[in-house]
Amino acid sequence: MPEIDFWYEFASTYSYLAAMRAEPMARAAGVGLRWRPFLLGPIFAAQGWNNSPFNIYPAKGRYMWRDMERLCAERGLAFRRPDPFPQNTLLAARLAWAVPDDRRADFSRSVYLAEFAEGRDISDARLLASLLSELGLPADALLARAKSDEVKTRLRAETEAAQAAGVFGAPAFVTADGELFWGDDRLEQALGWARGKD
Repeated sequence: MPEIDFWYEFASTYSYLAAMRAEPMARAAGVGLRWRPFLLGPIFAAQGWNNSPFNIYPAKGRYMWRDMERLCAERGLAFRRPDPFPQNTLLAARLAWAVPDDRRADFSRSVYLAEFAEGRDISDARLLASLLSELGLPADALLARAKSDEVKTRLRAETEAAQAAGVFGAPAFVTADGELFWGDDRLEQALGWARGKD
């Protein structure tokens, strides 16, 4: 089965859209999906940005928020703008690597729903603990594991791997042959490319 890497950042609005549809679409296409959370901060810093481009360029930000409203309404997804934006996603990203591999997608979707459907603060460890508990996962043990050197190193390595693959924003999809597709609106193309190259 062909596979694609799904690179996503929890602060990314369009990653929310992708996270909510990527798995069923990949399954229908016969393509495996590897969920790979990473941090955009270091990648933006390398481009000379110390904030989200949606904040740096106000016209772009206004467009993005309206676009999100339209797309979420079209797809039947709840949407609420979180404050502040972007959120501090470090703990959530570490937790995504701390949870068992087969629960990463479930946890990631629950974080996105808390953030962009309910407008909640995903930097809050208590919120993240409640999301883990709702999924039947051991919150205290996973929060402790998220602080381990192993998980910290893994997240750094994943962020470096994303950068090495040419990822400059999220979501991004990278096929086995290294082809990069950027944006929720490129998911279909990425799946088609992966299947065609199999």
